[in-house]
Amino acid sequence: MVSGRRFVFFLSAAFLALHASSIDAAGPRKKSSATKKHPRVNHVQAMVGWHAADPSKTAPLDGQGRPMLTLHTINQEEALSIPALSDEGGFRARDLDRVAHLLRSKSGIQHPVEPRTLNIIYRIQRKFGAHEIRVISGYRNPKKGNHSNHGKGRAIDFIVPGIPDLDVAKYAREIGFVGVGIYPTSQFVHVDVRPRSYFWVDYSGPGKRNRERGISPELALWSDQQATARGERGIEPFGVMTDVDKAAEARHSAVEEMPEEDDEDDDGAEGGGD
Repeated sequence: MVSGRRFVFFLSAAFLALHASSIDAAGPRKKSSATKKHPRVNHVQAMVGWHAADPSKTAPLDGQGRPMLTLHTINQEEALSIPALSDEGGFRARDLDRVAHLLRSKSGIQHPVEPRTLNIIYRIQRKFGAHEIRVISGYRNPKKGNHSNHGKGRAIDFIVPGIPDLDVAKYAREIGFVGVGIYPTSQFVHVDVRPRSYFWVDYSGPGKRNRERGISPELALWSDQQATARGERGIEPFGVMTDVDKAAEARHSAVEEMPEEDDEDDDGAEGGGD
């Protein structure tokens, strides 16, 4: 009986020694080169800081009991609430002027805001029942050679308090004829209006060079098709024309002929920079 136990003991010791020698021969394990450098886009986002919601607050209502579009600029610490003309948006000219002032550039320059951009922001606010939209960047002074939609009054970088950016972007991508960018490092969503939808992810931090990567081209095409089926149309490429006939012709061919308008300076977390 004892000899049998000794045999099992020696056999186990031999196995462990053999296993240890194989580990030493192989050397320490190397970290996988496939480890991702950046966090996944669908990580769980903490609702803290500017993303934190105040459950005690709700959006103010207009005379018909409809929630008003409420914008709160993070950098200027200014807020504005304006009534919508329908559940889909639509705003009076005087209110659009007030929004243009609110979303002015860091240097104080104002520019008209594209009404459809505000309609989309309003739909997002209502979709998630937010009491306000927290704006990081609206209008930016155009830079030479840059074609950012911020310099055309067509783009807004923002946060919906209490709602993960991924959920906001997912909803916005289905609207049609939109540009939707998500910035996991800076933690905000970019929305603009354009002739054809384009979606992207950018892991660059505040004030850093863009690291944009286009995503979901099939979804972009599908969302535009769905919008067209609803009778909606993409906005025309930005430009100034004095020939009425040429302008009318461009209106009919804009979507087919014009390239995408990419936002090359979407560093909105820098503070609404120019």
